[in-house]
Amino acid sequence: MATAAPLMPKATAVWLLDNTALSFDQIAEFCKLHPLEVKAIADGDAAQGIKGLDPIVTGQLTREQIAEAEVNPGIRLALTPPKVAVHTPDRSRKGPRYTPVSRRQDRPNAILWLVRNHPELKDSQIMRLVGTTKSTIASIRDRTHWNSANLTPMDPVTLGLCSQIDLDLEVSRANKEKPAPVDTGATLLPASETTRKEAETAPTTAEAEEKAGELDVSAVFAKLKQLGGKSSRADEDDE
Repeated sequence: MATAAPLMPKATAVWLLDNTALSFDQIAEFCKLHPLEVKAIADGDAAQGIKGLDPIVTGQLTREQIAEAEVNPGIRLALTPPKVAVHTPDRSRKGPRYTPVSRRQDRPNAILWLVRNHPELKDSQIMRLVGTTKSTIASIRDRTHWNSANLTPMDPVTLGLCSQIDLDLEVSRANKEKPAPVDTGATLLPASETTRKEAETAPTTAEAEEKAGELDVSAVFAKLKQLGGKSSRADEDDE
């Protein structure tokens, strides 16, 4: 059975060539490279400028494995099994996600949480996340579900119905498909609004003429009073 390739195969091969006495065949098989390619890396004809990657630091090999392989060229290196198993979801599988029986009663609460907190998600995306049906989603949206009065929004990640990675992936897909709002910029007020306000604040022609007439009459009377005062004083001086 073929083993998986290490992280950054060429960089790992550079480090093994520089720091171990392993044969070209051993390094080629571990790094999933051709022996001639490993020889070219050793001669400096390939992988120039690539910095070596220590497979011991990354946990892909142990010093004991390398030491045994250096003594016995017939030993083939293999990746060290990871200490923590990481679950990798099968994204090639289509259809709704399988939900354990113990978690199926929590699906309506998870659907209600997704509908309220992520309205951009499509029904098909919610079906993939929590493994439900389109009719159930529609009944929860329309509040026609048989248990709508007792439903409580609950995060599907907390309930264990989906992973945070899957939820973030579906949300990012929905946001990419959502059309961006059109920015129309600032708009001017209609002419009817601006002309109406100006007409209300600006005085009419008759009012302006009336005010101007009042100002002119008062100015004339004031001038006459001044002239009358001067003439009376002149008469007194003549006497």
